[in-house]
Amino acid sequence: MTSNTKEKKILALLLKKGVRLHCPETVEIGPDINPERISGQDVTIHAGCKIRGPKTLIMPGTELGYEAPVTVDNCQLGKNVRLEGGFFCESCFLDGAKMGLGAQVREACLLEEGARGALTVGLKHTILFPFVTLGSLINFCDCLMSGGTDEKNHSEVGSSYIHFNYTPNQDKATPSLIGDVPKGVMINRKPIFLGGQGGLVGPVRLSYGTVVAAGAIIRKDVLRENTMLLGNATPSRSMPFHQGLYGNIKRIITLNTTYISNLIALRRWYLDVRSLFMTDGPMETAMLEGAVEKLDKAIAERIERLGQVAKRMPQSIETYKKVTSGHASESVIRKKLEFFEKWSDMEQVFKDGLGRKGDQSQKDAFLSIVEKAISEKGRNYIAVIKGLDKKESDAGTFWLQGLVGDINERAWQMVPASEI
Repeated sequence: MTSNTKEKKILALLLKKGVRLHCPETVEIGPDINPERISGQDVTIHAGCKIRGPKTLIMPGTELGYEAPVTVDNCQLGKNVRLEGGFFCESCFLDGAKMGLGAQVREACLLEEGARGALTVGLKHTILFPFVTLGSLINFCDCLMSGGTDEKNHSEVGSSYIHFNYTPNQDKATPSLIGDVPKGVMINRKPIFLGGQGGLVGPVRLSYGTVVAAGAIIRKDVLRENTMLLGNATPSRSMPFHQGLYGNIKRIITLNTTYISNLIALRRWYLDVRSLFMTDGPMETAMLEGAVEKLDKAIAERIERLGQVAKRMPQSIETYKKVTSGHASESVIRKKLEFFEKWSDMEQVFKDGLGRKGDQSQKDAFLSIVEKAISEKGRNYIAVIKGLDKKESDAGTFWLQGLVGDINERAWQMVPASEI
């Protein structure tokens, strides 16, 4: 069977099962598409769309390409997802997620329930928790954002915003944690607001309740909750730049380690908690598998990027010695050398972390709470998690925070000199 014949056969099967194709002759269906992974229930694919990839999943109520053609390549789309126009590759969109016209969502993105973006949003290796909202003209790669409780009280990024994720040292060890995983998964924290025409210079951490004024560029962590930042102009001045110097290696290790451990905790949340809600047939199983796959890719990416920096430390030491003209700090040299020599041990800590489950008794106690709530309210994830009282949600946070802390501690044991 030729590729073109196979595509026509798949297209005919989709029409027969009820998929609405308003102009089917303009829709491109890849020969590797599995029709069983595309629901025929209230799914609409508009003219000019391209659907590709054996892992592509489209669940009931999804609409593609209302404003402009959409390309979907190996993405998993939950119920009632709307992708108005753009390119979407190797990413996962849970129920009710939406992206506007001109979006480019590249690999390893995970948009949870109700997360959405407006016009011309670019994402890659980005995780948005439920209801997080992005404005228009945004580049938001290599970050995780949580906070908020519902469609009216949500974390938001104003239009024309950038997460600066590439450094003059030509590395991307720059992931930013906007909120966190242990508290964020409970969908009960204060939202975070990033004002338009601003940016974050990764890596940074922001706490819940942070409000950043429009136009501000954030370069430092904000770890105190409920803080407003008005921003200040960077003084116009010149100074020497030495590529590969890496001035504050402790900060790079700390923020990357924290980010990786949070991703591992989120992966554990999907395997142990989310899985309790995704039991209604093969499509939901495929959705869970797709989300975990994105987290695996995100974790691998962050480990690789941090490792690239570690391998640059010998050259960094030589540059540092030249810049300081014989007055190099032995402490600084020791930190960099240890990071280089111990990187393989740190890397193994992160890989081993994928198999860690946190304190078993804490985990079992929290899962019992969730299972009881499911028996009373059904398998509506948002309703069940939001319905937990403070004591119950704190129990889950404590379990996940323990996992994060354990991985962080094990990683730092590999590089004790950097704690100086």
